[in-house]
Amino acid sequence: MKNMGLTRLRLASPHPLDLEKLHSRAVNARDIWENAQIFGNLAEAVADCPIVIGTTRRRGNYRKNVSMTPRTLAAWLSERPGPAAIVFGNERTGLEDAELELCNFASHIPVSEACPSLNLSHAVQLYAYELFLALEQQLPVKGEWSPINQAEIAAHVSSITDTLASLGFYKNPGREEQTRFLHDVIARAGLGERECRYFGEIITKAARLGTLR
Repeated sequence: MKNMGLTRLRLASPHPLDLEKLHSRAVNARDIWENAQIFGNLAEAVADCPIVIGTTRRRGNYRKNVSMTPRTLAAWLSERPGPAAIVFGNERTGLEDAELELCNFASHIPVSEACPSLNLSHAVQLYAYELFLALEQQLPVKGEWSPINQAEIAAHVSSITDTLASLGFYKNPGREEQTRFLHDVIARAGLGERECRYFGEIITKAARLGTLR
């Protein structure tokens, strides 16, 4: 939860927990546990929640007619004001029919039928990750690939063709055609700002070497 910016944990009628083991595994997220709210049952835990989503892979007459994937759910919640609760069942049985009945709709994780069950911790992390992407303002990561846009491509191509023109590269018509060619190739290659700048510097350096001869 803390990896993905979530902090409000509620536990409904939890089994006795080994606090020493819990603290050793929580590492830097002990505050999530220490601030967790514990309720006698699920109905009490979600009583003040405007919307409640139950997670389940099982469908049936009493298992909700509507189910969203984590990604669809996160996108829907991002456009909706107010808090929401996502309910997970226990590791062995998941949510029982009566527990899912307390939820407004269901959500499921698409998985291979060859092995349809997920560990509870993995399921929680998948939902937390999708919520983080949908709800948080993402900060750029150093070194993360980010292709330049069309205006930036045009500026770099113009700089490259200007350099080539200074060498007499376009004594015959052809600059317009090469401009389109370079623009399309750079776009399809998905070059980032640093890569495109480096490519232009290679052309510029080659031009300088040419004038020294």
